[in-house]
Amino acid sequence: MAQINASIITIGDELLIGQVIDTNSAFIAQSLNHIGIVVKSRVAVGDDKEAIENALNKAISENQIVILTGGLGPTADDITKPLLNAFFNGKMVIHEPTLKHIEYIFEKVHKRPMIDRNRKQAEVPDTCEVLFNETGTAPGMLFKKDGCFIFSLPGVPHEMKWLTENKVIPLLKTSFVSHFVKHRTLLTAGIGESFLAELILDFENAIPSFIKLAYLPNYGMVRLRLTGTGSDGVALDKILDEQFELLKIKVADYLVTDEDDTMEVVVGKLLKANHQTVATAESCTGGYIGHLLSKHAGSSTFYTGGIISYDNRIKTEFLDVPTNILQTVGAVSKEAVEQMAIAVREKMNTDYAISVSGIMGPTGNTDEKPLGMVWVGVANKEKVVSKVFYLRFNRQRNIEITATQAINLLRLLIINKI
Repeated sequence: MAQINASIITIGDELLIGQVIDTNSAFIAQSLNHIGIVVKSRVAVGDDKEAIENALNKAISENQIVILTGGLGPTADDITKPLLNAFFNGKMVIHEPTLKHIEYIFEKVHKRPMIDRNRKQAEVPDTCEVLFNETGTAPGMLFKKDGCFIFSLPGVPHEMKWLTENKVIPLLKTSFVSHFVKHRTLLTAGIGESFLAELILDFENAIPSFIKLAYLPNYGMVRLRLTGTGSDGVALDKILDEQFELLKIKVADYLVTDEDDTMEVVVGKLLKANHQTVATAESCTGGYIGHLLSKHAGSSTFYTGGIISYDNRIKTEFLDVPTNILQTVGAVSKEAVEQMAIAVREKMNTDYAISVSGIMGPTGNTDEKPLGMVWVGVANKEKVVSKVFYLRFNRQRNIEITATQAINLLRLLIINKI
């Protein structure tokens, strides 16, 4: 069974200058991967006719599927539709269902008159199959050339997602018979990537050739992903499961989860399962730990709230950190974070607490306390544990790493590993 390849082309000057982060191609790539289609390339091009045509010609010559996003709006810089009309030798015609939909949006939703510029969004090349867009005014389009399916989707993320899920993926499922592509993912903590590679070297050398192992380090953690491809989905699942069990045994001392979850999701599941709660006291992360703990649905069952205590007055008045501690060893200290954890847990009446205090940079350091020095504390009713980290990145990355490490320290306390 031949492998089906795809290319994704995102269009817009805003992508090239970094004004907008391209999340569209990531979503499309994941959607294609779930049905066994391999994304061979992802390309961003500006609002430039020649650049789009070059990218399109190359993608069509190398893939069975090409998906473009962007450039379908009503303004002058939206050049994708007229370009595709010329590229596929079409002529513009009104797509009546889309026109009626646009009229409804302006009359009933926006309650304002529709201008000619908006009416033109109902125009499509007569050489395409129209993909009706229930969520916006720009329809998607499907062209076919030399056995290749070329989709053009709006760049607005929620419109692109709706069309991908409801139009593109169903069409591809019925039009292409592809390989199965399946994944197994686990998360490790407490071991660096190079040491982890040495630990599982024998395993990696012995895995079947149709299974690939990927190392995905981030925030002091390393995610390991097994990816298998094959024509028999049932057989592939069986072999992948066997290899995954062997991998889990190899990394058992460092295993956080055998699911593709983030650290905060893992800890949230632990707290939910135990019917327990946590509060936070943050002096250098600005509420980022609370944000991670509360970003997923259902977090109110285990996360009660937090205190952001940048000013030392807040530490003394709300977290009972003694003035003499702040005057002697300072806010960035073992003594300070341990008291912060104890106090926030007691005041919010939770089972656990996390506290952090550090120097994120680019200023505020001393000879004794360098940039990136962070103290993390965790507490329950029986004990409080603290740990110091020395980070070496910019302010934002230091904050993100601190948050993840703090949540991991809580995980270790919950499972009685510290």
